[in-house]
Amino acid sequence: MTANRLALVAAATGAVLAVAGCKSPAPAGAATPPPTVPVAQVLMRPTTPFAEFTGSLTATRQVELRPRVSGYIQNVSVPEGQFVPKGRTLFAIDPRAFQASLDAASARLRESEAGLALARAEHARAEQLFAQKVIARERLDTAIATLETRKAQVAAARAAVNAAQLDLSFTRVAAPISGRVGQMLVNEGAYVADGATPLTTIVSIDPLYVYFDVDERTYLRSLAAMRAQAGRSSEAAPKVMVALADDADYLRPGRVDFLSNTADRGTGTVRIRAAIDNPDGALTPGLFAKVRLETGAAQPRILVSDQSIGTDQGRRYVLIVGADDRTEYRPVDLGPVVGGLRIVEQGLRPGERIVVKGLVRPGMQVTPQPVAIDGSPLKPAAKAGEGVRP
Repeated sequence: MTANRLALVAAATGAVLAVAGCKSPAPAGAATPPPTVPVAQVLMRPTTPFAEFTGSLTATRQVELRPRVSGYIQNVSVPEGQFVPKGRTLFAIDPRAFQASLDAASARLRESEAGLALARAEHARAEQLFAQKVIARERLDTAIATLETRKAQVAAARAAVNAAQLDLSFTRVAAPISGRVGQMLVNEGAYVADGATPLTTIVSIDPLYVYFDVDERTYLRSLAAMRAQAGRSSEAAPKVMVALADDADYLRPGRVDFLSNTADRGTGTVRIRAAIDNPDGALTPGLFAKVRLETGAAQPRILVSDQSIGTDQGRRYVLIVGADDRTEYRPVDLGPVVGGLRIVEQGLRPGERIVVKGLVRPGMQVTPQPVAIDGSPLKPAAKAGEGVRP
C-alpha cells in the first residue's frame, strides 16, 4: 500500500515539473517605449506690432453743478450714482420771491406801454397842429422827445421782465449734460448762494478719454507721421485697444485723437489721448487702464502657448521635436501676448514642431501626439501640423 502511494506522488511531481518547463523565461533588458507627449507645429499668423502702456480714463465732459440764483432748496430729486439725461430737474429752489419779481416787472412793463401809447397820441396831435401852424416848433420837439423816452422805458421794462423770467427759470436746476450724477451735496431746506454753493457733479460716460504717456522712441517710430498727416484723414490715426485691470484681454477699441504739442523733458515722454466708446457704461472715469497702441502694419509672426515655454536660469527656451522625434533645446526671445498666445521674436522658424507640455528633457526620444498650439485636441478634419484650435 505504501509503495503504491509513493508511485502516485512521484508521477504527480513529474507532471508539475513538465508543465513548469513549458513556460518560456522573460527576455532580459526589454526596451521601454518612448513616452507620448503633445506636440504642435508653431503657429504663423499676421500680427500688428504694438506697445503697451498704462493710462487713466477721463470723462469727455465734467460739470460741477452750482445754482445760478440764491435761495432755499425746496425739492431734491438726485438719483445718486445713476445716469441722468440732459435737461432733467435735479434741484428746485423756492420760486416765490422770483415769481413776485416777475410780476412786478410785468406791471412796470404795462405801465411803460401805456405811457408810450399816450406819447404817440400827443406826438401825432403835435405834428398836426404844427402843420397847421397852430403851435410852435418847440411843442413838436417836446412831443418827439417824450415819445422816444417812452419807447426807451418800454424797452427797459421788457428787459427787466426777461431778466425776471430768466431768474425764475434758474430756480429749476437741471442737468446741463447727460451723464452719471454724483453725490448729493445739499438737502432740502438748505440755503444756496448764487454761483458759490456746489450741488453735485455730473460726468459723461460715453465716450471716454484715456490718457497715457509714450516714450520718445515709440513717438518717433509710429506717431510723428500722424502729426504730419493731421487733417488729411482720420483713418491715419493709430488705433488702440483698452483693457481694465481684471480683463483677460484687450477688448475695447479706440483711436488716438490728440497728441500733446510738447514733450516732457523730465520724463522723455509725450502725452497721448484716445477716445473709446463705452455704450454699456462699464468703464468709469478715474480708473487705470491698460492701453495697447498699434505701432506699425501687420506682419507674419510666430506664436506659441506660454505653457510650451520653459525657464533655465532666467533664459527662456522651448523643446523642438526633430524629424527623428527626438527633443532639442532651443533658446527663444519672447514678445508680448496676442490673443492668448505669445509672440516669439527669435529662436523658431515656421514649420518647426515643439513640445506643448509634459516632463520631457532635451535629447529624449518621444512619441508625438499632434495637438493644437494651445494644447487642445485638433479637429478631426485637421492635419497634425496645422496647429489650429477646435
